[in-house]
Amino acid sequence: ASPRETISSDNVSVSYGRPYKKGRVIFGELEKYDKVWRTGANEATEITFKKDGTFAGKAVKAGTYTLFTIPTSGDWTVILNSELKQWGAYNYDKIKDKNVLEAKVPSKKLDAVVEQLTISLSASAMTIAWDQTEVTIPMKF
Repeated sequence: ASPRETISSDNVSVSYGRPYKKGRVIFGELEKYDKVWRTGANEATEITFKKDGTFAGKAVKAGTYTLFTIPTSGDWTVILNSELKQWGAYNYDKIKDKNVLEAKVPSKKLDAVVEQLTISLSASAMTIAWDQTEVTIPMKF
């Protein structure tokens, strides 16, 4: 099972499916490098900005977006798309013209394994951690 969780901070909320590693190699195998990922399980992750700000150094308007990522071994492309209620990333090619933001952010290898996909929020960043990979996306409001 991949339970759905919603987390919130003063300016952002994120709703995402939380799959488990279960002994699998996640990035590069289960989630292929250079392929669009729904950044979670089942229904694609949705992120709501409660006011205008910046995400990954780029301007973003208040509103709700689908969050996609393209993992690679060194950095990730973070994508915000205005088409909501996507199941996975299966129809991404049909909706990519609705991208409102694309930015690259570095990834880092963790010493410890994160068993369940975890997205966390601070006042200045959103962090995605799973398996032995972590990506931090700066935010300003």
